[in-house]
Amino acid sequence: MPEPFDPIAEAHRQWTRRWPEHADHMAAVTSIMRVQQLLLSRIEETLKPYALTFAAYEALQLLALTRTGSLPMGKMGRRLMVHPASVTNVISRLEQRGLVERRPSPDDRRVVLAKITEEGSAMAREATAALNESAFGLPGLTQGEAAEVTERLVALRIAAGDLSPDAGGRPERR
Repeated sequence: MPEPFDPIAEAHRQWTRRWPEHADHMAAVTSIMRVQQLLLSRIEETLKPYALTFAAYEALQLLALTRTGSLPMGKMGRRLMVHPASVTNVISRLEQRGLVERRPSPDDRRVVLAKITEEGSAMAREATAALNESAFGLPGLTQGEAAEVTERLVALRIAAGDLSPDAGGRPERR
């Protein structure tokens, strides 16, 4: 049930009295952090029937989208934008469930590949269908609005040094 009182608006009011030149930035960051919490909760709820966290889903889907169904663990960390230890933990849990296998790379035995199994591919398809059905936790936004949100967040990522301006992170307009 929605809250009748907005703590972020109250914090903005308090900041405006004390630090008016910073109030809007504080409210923007606090709002982004709150939306992140809400979306992660919605996504985790959608993934609950599959016993997947969002991190596990992302790893599974990343493997499902590759031509060979496998990637080096280090590359997965870079693509998922997480620490290598996080990838190792997620892959270990997926491997225990039979959704992923680890094997040495045939090209370089020092490199460990994560490879999705048939069961993992089926799980990725089912979980993706559920997330697509839930509009990834954003059922109130049109496609255009979602693209606009992404575009604005890409601008923030560029400003924060996460992407170069020519990284091509902006969504295609439909």
